[in-house]
Amino acid sequence: MAANVESMFFVGRETPWHGLGTSIETAPTSKDAIIYAGLDWKVIQSDVYTDNETLIPGFKANIRDIDRQVLGMVTDRYKIVQNIEAFEFTDALLGEGVKYETAGSLASGKRIWMLAKMEDRLITGERVSPYLVFTNSHDGKGAINVAITPIRVVCQNTLNLALKSADRKWSCVHVGDIKGKLEEAKRTLINANAYMEELHEEFGELKLMTLTDDKVDEYINMLIPLSETETSQTKIRRIEDMRNELRTRYHEAPDLVDVEKSAYRFVNAVSDFATHTIPFRKTKNFAENRFMKTVDGNALIDKAYAMMKEAV
Repeated sequence: MAANVESMFFVGRETPWHGLGTSIETAPTSKDAIIYAGLDWKVIQSDVYTDNETLIPGFKANIRDIDRQVLGMVTDRYKIVQNIEAFEFTDALLGEGVKYETAGSLASGKRIWMLAKMEDRLITGERVSPYLVFTNSHDGKGAINVAITPIRVVCQNTLNLALKSADRKWSCVHVGDIKGKLEEAKRTLINANAYMEELHEEFGELKLMTLTDDKVDEYINMLIPLSETETSQTKIRRIEDMRNELRTRYHEAPDLVDVEKSAYRFVNAVSDFATHTIPFRKTKNFAENRFMKTVDGNALIDKAYAMMKEAV
């Protein structure tokens, strides 16, 4: 399989990344999801030796049991969270009947993810689908992450705003009492409810803030700045192209043309731009890398939201 995706499944007809993965008609439960995603394997740990077979103390190799693929070198304090444990955790977090929209592995099994759909919400009259995203790494280079990612149903834009009064993410490193930490992570679901309620209130405020077209242009220029000392015509042209694309999305995007010209519309235009725009330097892994960043949120969307909040 090409690109950075090793194995995955997704629900629906639209293939998310480069035609990769297995398309299925309906979202499966964890029992089937782990098989569809190609995650029905375990990580085992092995001692590490030098070329002359001398044991290297304090280190272990994380190895996939099905093919002996070395996933990473870790300290002997590292605690493994198996793929099945990740699904069990998400099942316990969301309750009986959890359905998974997509799951899979990246970088030859070094990173895994799963995305489970939660109950839809109405945010200022618009349907929003909250998703629970679980990501984990087996190479020793990443933490366990659980995050809430709201998606506008009408256009599939992410709404990962960095709200000051409500968290949307929990994470921990692979040391210590991992099971105890995962139990603690169950507060993420409580946070999810608080986050969605706060998002509703915040968007209500942003809808009341009217923006003139001139003000929108001003904010776009602030969001995508161009230094007065910039001399590279290529960079100047790219920045102007980005500004024009964002301006077009604000004024002409089908999901926004009937929305009042407001701070709410501006933030959603930026979300549309950040979620769907093809980068100038399009790497073969840009789509999956963009998806993995949903856990951390998007800096451009956060910047636009902070600008609007400051202006309210």
